Amino acid sequence: MSDLTLYVGNKNYSSWSFRPWIAMEAAGVPFKDVVIPFDFAAGNPEFRKISPTGRVPVLHHGDVRVWESLAIIEYVAELFPEAGIWPNDRAARAEARAISMEMLSGFRALRGACPMNIRRAPGEIDLPEGVSDDVARIEAIWKAALARSGGPFLFGAFSAADAMYAPVVNRFEIYRLTKDETVLAYMARVKAHPAWQKWQAAALAEPWIVPEDEA
Repeated sequence: MSDLTLYVGNKNYSSWSFRPWIAMEAAGVPFKDVVIPFDFAAGNPEFRKISPTGRVPVLHHGDVRVWESLAIIEYVAELFPEAGIWPNDRAARAEARAISMEMLSGFRALRGACPMNIRRAPGEIDLPEGVSDDVARIEAIWKAALARSGGPFLFGAFSAADAMYAPVVNRFEIYRLTKDETVLAYMARVKAHPAWQKWQAAALAEPWIVPEDEA
C-alpha cells in the first residue's frame, strides 16, 4: 500500500488537481486519492486542515506536505525516477520543464474564460481578448514538440508535460477552440489514455454541480 495521498478537488472542475493526478496515474505511481469537494460560496474548511494554502491539490507523504501541482509532480518524479515522469533526454527534459512552467505561469486569458468542465457539452462561447493568442501559442507548443518527438505524446511517451496540459485538452474540446488536425489528433490520443478515462469516469459520476462563474 502506498503512503502517498493526493488530495484533490471536484474531478469535474479542478484542473490543478487533474495535473498531478494524471501524471502519477499515467506513470503507474501507487497513491491514494481523496476528493474534497468545493463548497461554494463559503469555501470548504476541510482544505485548511490538509493544506498550508487552504487549496488543493496537496500531496501527503508521511510528515511531508507538498502543494502546487508542478511541485507535486517534481517531488513524485524524485521518489520514482524509474517511472519516466520527465523525459530521459536532458534537452527534452529541459524543454518539457520549460513548457510546463509556461502553463503554470501563463495562459491566464484562456484559463479565466474557459474553465475545465468534463461534463460540459461542446459549444462555442464569446471569447474575451487574449484567448485566441493563448490558443495559438499552445497549438505552436504542441505541434513543435510532436514534430520533434514523433509522438504519440509531446515527448514520445506520456510525461509531466502532457499532464500539465491535460486540462487544456478538455478546454479546447468543450469550447471548440481549435480546428488544427495535428492538435485534434493529439487531443484524441490524450483522451484515449487509460488515466484520462479513469479521471473522466469519476468526474461524470460526481453529484456536485458548480455554476460556471464559480468553477
